[in-house]
Amino acid sequence: MFEYALHQLRHDELVRVAEHERQVREVLRLRRAARREAAVRGAETESHTRRHRRSPFARAA
Repeated sequence: MFEYALHQLRHDELVRVAEHERQVREVLRLRRAARREAAVRGAETESHTRRHRRSPFARAA
């Protein structure tokens, strides 16, 4: 009986850990999606401004 109870405890702990990891992955996925959406919105508004971008090449000394 003790072995069964120990097995059940381990199983429950593994289920809890797996659920937590799923939640973490979901949060990260939502954050990435929100960041991409914000970048798209930022790029849309930025395309209508007349701000000059810095040259991608380094300045001569």
